[in-house]
Amino acid sequence: MDKYASVSPFLAGIKSRCPRCGRGKLFKGFLDIKESCDVCELDYGFVDAGDGPAVFIIMIVGFIVAGGSLAVEIAFQPPYWVHAVLWGPIILILPLALLRPFKAVLIAIQYQNQAREGQLDK
Repeated sequence: MDKYASVSPFLAGIKSRCPRCGRGKLFKGFLDIKESCDVCELDYGFVDAGDGPAVFIIMIVGFIVAGGSLAVEIAFQPPYWVHAVLWGPIILILPLALLRPFKAVLIAIQYQNQAREGQLDK
């Protein structure tokens, strides 16, 4: 039995840790993936998150901002500058805060399911 089988892909992803051991760091920069894990030496060559994290973030942040601005507009009818002041920082900060953990979770799920580019289930 694999000694790393108990690592949750969601917990490892949220912490931006290695998907196999859950202890080594996954990123070397903000979104740059390291070559391998410092702890268990897992080669991160399989990693291909693609545009998946960005798509999820666009949908989530778009829903929050569109729904929130609509609710504020219906309830209070503020001037447009209030919307800009209220939603501008959210539009900038929320995607940056969510992108790294979403990318790490998708990488961990990719590792757990042994997904590789261009391969079908055998």
